[in-house]
Amino acid sequence: MNIICAPAGIVGRENPRQGVTDISAAGFRDMLLDMSLYCTPAKLEKGEKESLEGNQELAALLNHCSKNNICTHVAYAPYLMRHTKHNNTSMIMTQVSEMGIKTAAQSGCQYIVIRPLFAGIPDKDLWKANHEYYLRLADTAKENDMMILLENQCKNKNGHLLRGACSDAVSAAEWVDQLNREVGGERFGFCMDAGVCSICGQNMYDFIHALGDRLKTVILRDCDGSHESALLPFTCANQGRPQTDWLNLIRGLREIFFDGQLILNIKDTATSFPPVLRSGLLAMVKSVADYFEWQIEIERVLRKYPSRVLFGAGNMCRNYMKCYGETYPPLYTCDNNKGLWGEMFCGLEVKNPESLRDLDRDCAVIICNIYYKEIEAQLRQMNIKNPIEYFNDEHMPSFYFDRIKRDVWNGGQR
Repeated sequence: MNIICAPAGIVGRENPRQGVTDISAAGFRDMLLDMSLYCTPAKLEKGEKESLEGNQELAALLNHCSKNNICTHVAYAPYLMRHTKHNNTSMIMTQVSEMGIKTAAQSGCQYIVIRPLFAGIPDKDLWKANHEYYLRLADTAKENDMMILLENQCKNKNGHLLRGACSDAVSAAEWVDQLNREVGGERFGFCMDAGVCSICGQNMYDFIHALGDRLKTVILRDCDGSHESALLPFTCANQGRPQTDWLNLIRGLREIFFDGQLILNIKDTATSFPPVLRSGLLAMVKSVADYFEWQIEIERVLRKYPSRVLFGAGNMCRNYMKCYGETYPPLYTCDNNKGLWGEMFCGLEVKNPESLRDLDRDCAVIICNIYYKEIEAQLRQMNIKNPIEYFNDEHMPSFYFDRIKRDVWNGGQR
């Protein structure tokens, strides 16, 4: 999986150096090439097309990216505002998107997100209009070895945001498949905007499964489910509960073994922070990105090892056995509590951690306890050379809720 930082709210258009430096210092090695910052929706609304080819500000951005060893694997094409007053945008958007494809290719991008046409098009004619639009772009994409990604949209109707083009995942998958059949190859894929799914009240687990391997890119941004915003994930909460359904997003991406591009867009969070605090904010953003990567790839990690043992005999172990015990069965579990050694726990024998010294070197030790770093340090001090991985049960397909009484647990009941 590739983690990408969106520059909006972080990188200045006229002076990108500090923003790019902060992104690099936070540990990001990839940045979204957001062309809408250089050919803006407001200018397009007025009929003014800012050229991307030879744009000195864009060239300065890419130069600073190169100096900081930051790649640009994904580009975002210019787009019109959702409340645009234009009725016929096919010609202008074709020209702008073709220019975007060429610029993205010259910048080393592999993918470009191009929003569907929507202005002045009745819902019943969306496929026809976009079918023609994307096929016109396909030749330019092929010439530049680029993949075009469609994106789910909401639409503005009398000030209310409703489901728009590609907001139905089944139909969106059909669009992608039909376009690929007609061009004779995989030239089209999909980008899922989690913020749009939240605004449209959609189950992201179902959305992801309907798209399957067509899904190449996911944009993570938090919002309140009603208004457009791009906040740091987990920060839009009400009474301690997140407003975005991150649980189903993580579950869905984990189950399809998503291995694409994960983009964090925190424009509104970043612009609300004083500039002197943004470097610290970006360190937090990178931690959030790493958390998503860890959670999404948990099952991928489990299945890459031929055998595994667990460390921990508590609720996290129970949830592991409930969700993955049959598919990825452990040899046994171990625990630091001497009182549990020799007992059976969820069908597993609980052993002394010293037993790990006898493992085959390709057998992984999966830590099922929140004291990950302490336990890993313990194992390394024991000179355990096996792979060590962290399991977490915060976003499981199902959960073990029963409280099981135990006779021995440090003198009490867990």
